[in-house]
Amino acid sequence: MGTEGIHEKLALVRDEIKKVIIGKDDVIEAILMTVLSGGHVLLEDIPGVGKTTLALAFSKTLSLRYNRMQFTPDVLPADVTGFSMYNKHTETFEYKEGAVICNLFLADEINRTSPKTQSALLEVMEEGKVTVDGVTHPLPQPFFVIATQNPLGSAGTQRLPESQLDRFMVRLTMGYPDLQSEVLILKGENVNQMENIKSVVTLQEIIDMQNTINDLHVDDSIYDYIAELMLKSRTTDLLKSGISPRGGKALLRMARAHAFLHVRDYVVPEDVLAVMPMVTSHRVTLSAKAKAAGMTEEEIIKDVMGQVEMPSIK
Repeated sequence: MGTEGIHEKLALVRDEIKKVIIGKDDVIEAILMTVLSGGHVLLEDIPGVGKTTLALAFSKTLSLRYNRMQFTPDVLPADVTGFSMYNKHTETFEYKEGAVICNLFLADEINRTSPKTQSALLEVMEEGKVTVDGVTHPLPQPFFVIATQNPLGSAGTQRLPESQLDRFMVRLTMGYPDLQSEVLILKGENVNQMENIKSVVTLQEIIDMQNTINDLHVDDSIYDYIAELMLKSRTTDLLKSGISPRGGKALLRMARAHAFLHVRDYVVPEDVLAVMPMVTSHRVTLSAKAKAAGMTEEEIIKDVMGQVEMPSIK
């Protein structure tokens, strides 16, 4: 499939998802970039704004095998990864798949389950495989996780530590719809549209797109630019901990995906700036000075971006 055909299919993907998700084109594009980058998404938002619907729409139009798990305090790691059960007929232990054995796994309210279960999922996300009783089971490819959590309700929750937040390529917020979108939702413009969503991309095509993005040209000045941004985040007195090397790699991959979606086979500084807040804001820790000033991670990241001179790409 040529480059032109790839971009036509990606446009169809966005059109299909817009059948059920109204007025959130920027979120749709961000998740699509994350999928093409092979990363995972943390959706941090209040209930009822369409997070589950969004994940299901992506699974249908991208031909992904989809599993959803509602994370509660009694969910065990084995529920996620699977377990071995003795078969008396064969006199052997057989592996029973956990919910994570799929292409797209929706971990709903991940902050409501125990740290042990959270760690089991995040280990799978990092390694791309499940090991049960010493036997390794590879995950289907491609594999993505969309995890959700409510940032407002803290009762009965287990906050993800920074080291685990770092495993998510992006943190996104859908937010409330605008007035026009709210009216369309109330009129039922997206009611019962889920069954009309068509599959427009195959699993192999997703893998091919990921490989294409990995081959996009990156000038040496872009590598230097990203490294300088990382260094600036680690030296500012507004952050107790800056962006990790894993965060820098994620930023590069997302910049490549942004360039690809905008029909370029090379990365420019604007690609880096466009994705940096969503890639890095959850990877940093505010200093006491920033907290006292009431600043957010996003504000500080934008301040860091403004302090590093953009390279000129010819």
